[in-house]
Amino acid sequence: MSDNQPSGMNLTRAEARERAGIVAVDSYHVTLDLTRGDAVFSSTTVVHFRATAGASTFIDAITATVHSVTLNGVELDAAEVSDGVRIQLPTLALTNILTVVADAPYMNTGEGLHRFVDPVDNEVYLYSQFEVPDSRRMFAVFEQPDLKAPFSFNITAPAHWDVISNSPTPAPLAVGTSATWNFAPTPVISSYITALIAGPYQNVRGELTSSDGRTIPLGVFARKSLMQYLDAENIFELTRQGFEFYEKQFGTPYPFAKYDQLFVPEFNAGAMENAGAVTFLETYVFRSKVTDAVVERRAITILHELAHMWFGDLVTMRWWNDLWLNESFAEFMSTLAAAENTRYTNAWTTFSSMEKSWAYRQDQLPSTHPIVAEIKDLEDVLVNFDGITYAKGASVLRQLVAWVGQEEFMAGVRAYFGKHAWGNTELADLLRELEISSGRDLKDWSSLWLETAGVNTLRPEITVDDDGVITGFAVLQSAVPEHPTIRPHRAAIGFYDLAGADESYCGKLVRTHRVELDVDGERTEVAELTGRRRPALVLLNDGDLAYAKVRLDEASLSFAKAHLKDFADSLPRTLVWGSAWDAARDGETPAREYVDLVLANIGSESDSSVVTVLLRQLTTTLMFYVAEEHRGAVTVRTGDALWTLAGQADEGSDSQLQFVKAFAALARTGEQLDAVARLVAGGGGPAGVEVDQDLRWELVSSLVAGGRMGEADIDTELGRDRTQTGQLAAAGARASIPTPEAKAAVWNSVVVDGDMPNAAQRSAIGGFTRVNDTKLLEPFVAKYFASIRKVWAAKSHEISSTIVTGLYPSQLVSQGTIDATDAFLTELGSDTPSLRRLVLESRDGVVRALKARAADK
Repeated sequence: MSDNQPSGMNLTRAEARERAGIVAVDSYHVTLDLTRGDAVFSSTTVVHFRATAGASTFIDAITATVHSVTLNGVELDAAEVSDGVRIQLPTLALTNILTVVADAPYMNTGEGLHRFVDPVDNEVYLYSQFEVPDSRRMFAVFEQPDLKAPFSFNITAPAHWDVISNSPTPAPLAVGTSATWNFAPTPVISSYITALIAGPYQNVRGELTSSDGRTIPLGVFARKSLMQYLDAENIFELTRQGFEFYEKQFGTPYPFAKYDQLFVPEFNAGAMENAGAVTFLETYVFRSKVTDAVVERRAITILHELAHMWFGDLVTMRWWNDLWLNESFAEFMSTLAAAENTRYTNAWTTFSSMEKSWAYRQDQLPSTHPIVAEIKDLEDVLVNFDGITYAKGASVLRQLVAWVGQEEFMAGVRAYFGKHAWGNTELADLLRELEISSGRDLKDWSSLWLETAGVNTLRPEITVDDDGVITGFAVLQSAVPEHPTIRPHRAAIGFYDLAGADESYCGKLVRTHRVELDVDGERTEVAELTGRRRPALVLLNDGDLAYAKVRLDEASLSFAKAHLKDFADSLPRTLVWGSAWDAARDGETPAREYVDLVLANIGSESDSSVVTVLLRQLTTTLMFYVAEEHRGAVTVRTGDALWTLAGQADEGSDSQLQFVKAFAALARTGEQLDAVARLVAGGGGPAGVEVDQDLRWELVSSLVAGGRMGEADIDTELGRDRTQTGQLAAAGARASIPTPEAKAAVWNSVVVDGDMPNAAQRSAIGGFTRVNDTKLLEPFVAKYFASIRKVWAAKSHEISSTIVTGLYPSQLVSQGTIDATDAFLTELGSDTPSLRRLVLESRDGVVRALKARAADK
């Protein structure tokens, strides 16, 4: 709960349970007038609900003004019953009609009903974002997922707008320059997946036939100024592939009347699963050349949100402690659908490199928690949209599927949808169906995997005779003292050797043997591998079925360093990459060795998503893990190597683009900055590099951070690109000007003034922390700890959490930063657990960096 906000902002689970015991909602009828100006809109809500006679409760409504509250024909004193967040409802009848007439504020934080003005044509665009507790910012509502109901929306807006909601868009009734859209009632759904998107959006239309024979209209929407870049046919193709896969796997036809996908500005997340009206991050409309990794990420996101139409929208969690299951299931199914029914057949490689690495990172933070987290209130929910909720949960579901069998798993899921359609469930409801379909008792599995935190590490123990024949093989499992649980794993062991070698070619590293087994306890003997000749490389968790960190034995690690690029398949190569990264992060191997490994092998990496992750990890290693006395020289050497790799890559290739971008981000020396300047000027770069507008902004930002360009140059570039994307890029570039005055100006605009929209704030913070000399950040350490408690109290969750995490002095890797953090945490105490958690997580990054730097000396 923010200190200066009403207590009702933070609904507790106890309050939700109590209210659900009193109230059952029959319907909502919401009337909005969006023609009232740029600050507020009028919102009238009529709720029909049943209740325990004589009981009292409240309804949620974040408002600018409440004009009237009428309960069962009696007008209540609006000033007395409303505090701007909740409206108290006294002495309820068995059946009730509540009418709330209010003005509600437009938001510029990506929460509630967000308002955006396109700088290209000055048109207004609106969209809603309600997860977790923000439908109450648009209408009066019992804001909890288990009080489902049908929703009817009546929207008055400018006549030239398009208005989209969960139900199919009706023909508007025009009156002068305005029009009204009267939407049919939705099915019974939770309030957080209702939606309103309004403005002069343009669209491309399509359709498909559902498994029950219905024609499902499809729509893809974007702002007018972006429509020329919208590749709708690719989106429709993925949507059709997803529909086909999910309807077959789930045994349930698509549950809604239409399916619209809308790309909206200044969105905080990747996407949101509003029923039949999914909203997406607008950068998924590609106006410039992007990497294959970004295109694949969009594909996975499209499939993720589509999976939610069943898991989350048709069947919904009762309370937010099962948020993990909602998101993990969609994450798992989207990867499975991509691998089995689209062209992204290597989706599990991407999952391993991106999602699992995120999960392992989150699971080693001091704030890690069981997958089934204790969610006491809404603030707990908001900070638990994390790598445990999404990536670890999905990884554990994959482990469960490997254990019970995919067909048995899907049979249980089909029974689950059949029993619980349009209802609310808890984890036990799904596990019960999986036990029936698989014949497995899942109580111990659930206890060990879902109710404990931490990641295990698996290591091989191998003995061989003088002829290289294995005489003993065991898998050793360990856990950290803070989270000592030893878990059962379904895992595979792969043997790899070089094949096809001759005098001029070393051959490809291919799997020559594989065994799948249950790994349980601290030591698992693998007798069936004795008597086999030891291969060149032994890989635990081959196929990546288990959720566990893996270490290579000494001989395999030595071989992998020399032959990492020779793997024939991407997934085992990615597992070795991941093992090397874990060892560097954990301070087990010197960071500079990891830098050398990446630079020696990344040029041969064929998977775009893996290249993306490796370059991101390379940057992190240089910034945080390389010892201070080596960091400058290693960074320069890495930049030079990336420039060389860009020249050696195939002309116009995905890897070439990634190497150029990474080089520009690292450019430090005069020679390196000269190379960036030549690219901006239109010459002198590697053959095949085409500098489009988005790449130009990255190059300009590099020159600004390097002191080669300034305000005037940024203004000139903005003159070439006056779009929203250009404005955000310019804001980031200005914030990266390497002077104390520029950094102070950014600090004031973000922290002191603090009224910029969410997207502009993110760009400014990104530029502020982009420094070649970390001394520029030292004056802001004390300011940070003096400010963030006030920021947390005064601003919305999205804005405050971005400031708290984005401005933490993580680049100042020193004991002094830890001491300043500890002093703040001592003063903070336990009153604001969500803020405390975010600061603790940032502190852990500095602790880890110090350990890695010590290992790199």
